[in-house]
Amino acid sequence: MTKQQLPVWADPSVSPADLDAQGMSRRRLLGRAGLFGAAFALGGAAAPAVAAAGRGPGGDDPRLAYLVGDHHVHSVYSHDAKYTFSQQVRAAARYGLDWMVFNEHANFGHAAHGAALEREEILAARAENPRQLIFQGLEWYIPAAEHATVFAAPGPHEAELLTRFELAYDGKLLGYTEGAAGAADTARNEAHAVRAVKWLAEQRRTGYVDDVLVLANHPLRLGIDSPHEMRAWRDAAPEIMIGMEGAPGAQGAAIPGRRGATSIRGEYENKPSAQSWSGYPADAYLTYGGFDWATATVGGLWDSMLAEGRLFSVTTNSDNHRTVFDTWRNGDWPPGQDFDSTGRLPAPVDTGTPQPGSDFWPGQFSRTHVGVTRYGYRAVMAGLRAGRVWLDQGHLLDGLDVRLRRDGDHGRGATLGGRLRVRRGERLTLSVTVTTASRPNPQGILPRLAHVDVIRGAVRGPVADRDTWRAPDTRVVRSTDVTGRTGTYTLRIPLTAGDESFYVRLRGSDGNRHGAGYLGAAVDPHGPVPHEPGNGDPWADTWFYANPVFVDVTGA
Repeated sequence: MTKQQLPVWADPSVSPADLDAQGMSRRRLLGRAGLFGAAFALGGAAAPAVAAAGRGPGGDDPRLAYLVGDHHVHSVYSHDAKYTFSQQVRAAARYGLDWMVFNEHANFGHAAHGAALEREEILAARAENPRQLIFQGLEWYIPAAEHATVFAAPGPHEAELLTRFELAYDGKLLGYTEGAAGAADTARNEAHAVRAVKWLAEQRRTGYVDDVLVLANHPLRLGIDSPHEMRAWRDAAPEIMIGMEGAPGAQGAAIPGRRGATSIRGEYENKPSAQSWSGYPADAYLTYGGFDWATATVGGLWDSMLAEGRLFSVTTNSDNHRTVFDTWRNGDWPPGQDFDSTGRLPAPVDTGTPQPGSDFWPGQFSRTHVGVTRYGYRAVMAGLRAGRVWLDQGHLLDGLDVRLRRDGDHGRGATLGGRLRVRRGERLTLSVTVTTASRPNPQGILPRLAHVDVIRGAVRGPVADRDTWRAPDTRVVRSTDVTGRTGTYTLRIPLTAGDESFYVRLRGSDGNRHGAGYLGAAVDPHGPVPHEPGNGDPWADTWFYANPVFVDVTGA
């Protein structure tokens, strides 16, 4: 495991005068969490990879620092991307990322050449700058479905694991994906996807790799990730298949004047195909405030999975292939070479004029914040597995801390991804500490949070119909106007445990665009809405989402 060093904002020997505003914000966050200086432990294996005995995935330790990352980044080792590995790493550092995953597209050239070549670059980058946590991953073409990020903890077998997985289980290489000859054998393909997740779990169980995680990418872009498939992946190994992109990349796709009058944020411009699941409405193929319909719909697919009482996390990322307003073009192939023969694209060439693109650089617009107790690769993975996750667009917030406690209990309570056991009728307080943006974002805008919404849903256990995407008892129960509030403040929201278990989750935005949610104003009076095609400036419609906290209700 690569030895780690303290990041500069956590190093007490670095003067505050030498830190930028973002570094100071993180230092304050660490100080409040009791993790500043010597207490901010070193080492890639510092955090446990498995929940304590007798507990499922989830976390209730509030002593957290949040590290910012992106699990969906492409380079010249993906056949449809453009940038060198170094360009992406430098961009991630410029926009404040602590961790990132290079999840290159599966491809025969990648399996034969690219994965090994990229591993050499990753090892060199880890040694050169241990301040950045750089994971090697794979964008898996899920048999019978969309894509997913697969990544492992650093170790001697991380690249070999990905290559073995790619050759044995990738739907594109096997001809099991949409448009391929084998796509019609749905039952076989779905079963193979489940076997793939189980195989990864076995590699972790046997110690072949220290850890491995999977996250579904842009799940409703094509409508081919059915609810029963998503549940099957999760159930195959919930410690491995931990969640999905709540908001996709390609957030710059609908900047006015860039890609045309039909462009949608996230490049969600597809229609149902023969492989799409027929139970999704036409509106499921759009984004809402830049978020996938599965996440953005209160009482929708994400909530229907949470209502089973099981954690399924959401994330966001750049999916960076081609950055908006960027001036680089793909390089030219030498005679006789192609991706299959080399496993990497030629280096890009700077033209000096803007090129087509829909994406932002890693960390430029979309950020996933992961709560950790120590610094390192396995700590990030443990935080993701525990669900200690919140996400924002446009650098909307500098910090978010969530605690749920029984009234009168001065203990640590439960935080994002965690569980709190209470008695029927017990009174609770949800404390939401917000640290507002203290500096302009990369677009030069100082973001301002306008509202914080509390969403509550009943937990009813496993569903009878595994294709259901509705959670009829989930709704926004409180919306707090925070317009004009700056700095750090805490909202204290009273809750009461009823007769059944439940969960609560948070959402908020800059207040620029909202309306009745997809399932109606009685469920979600001020939710995200689709933008007009071709007119979706992402910087003018930004949101944050946070993972749930579960409440297990017992008898009085």
